[in-house]
Amino acid sequence: MGHVRTALVLVGLQRRIVGTEGEPVGGEAGAEACGRLRDRFPTVVLVRHVRADGTDGGPEAAPSRLVPGCMPRPGDHLVTKHGLDAFEDTEPDDVLRRERVTGVVVAGLSTAHGVAATAATALRLGHGVVVAEDATASPDEAQHREALDRPTALGARTARVADPTATGE
Repeated sequence: MGHVRTALVLVGLQRRIVGTEGEPVGGEAGAEACGRLRDRFPTVVLVRHVRADGTDGGPEAAPSRLVPGCMPRPGDHLVTKHGLDAFEDTEPDDVLRRERVTGVVVAGLSTAHGVAATAATALRLGHGVVVAEDATASPDEAQHREALDRPTALGARTARVADPTATGE
């Protein structure tokens, strides 16, 4: 089996989304956990959601900006999505294939929406997938568990931020 090159895909870490999700179940603040996790990956894809009709002010509006700690750094890839799935009508799969990535760790907000949809599509596209369960958020434990169960039923794994098998190391 060949070497697995893993990328981090961070979903929805924008001011307007982080402000509505509250604390994630699992104990760590989702955006902070994502900020710590990203330092471990050579390839980082930051995914922001912007409404297609422009009612949120567009990608440069203050609510659409990524939170501190999750701002793009040199070499990061910034993707703008209009739906739940980071792969729908965007270019992350092209980026991942160009960089010879075969596995992804998905984290961000919210578990039941962008994270689960992105993980499911990454699996369908042939990537190995790990969902960082303590770097995602849901309003309550039941919704969080249910949202994590969907991608794991399709073949994804879950791991915690501190788990070195989830870091691409």
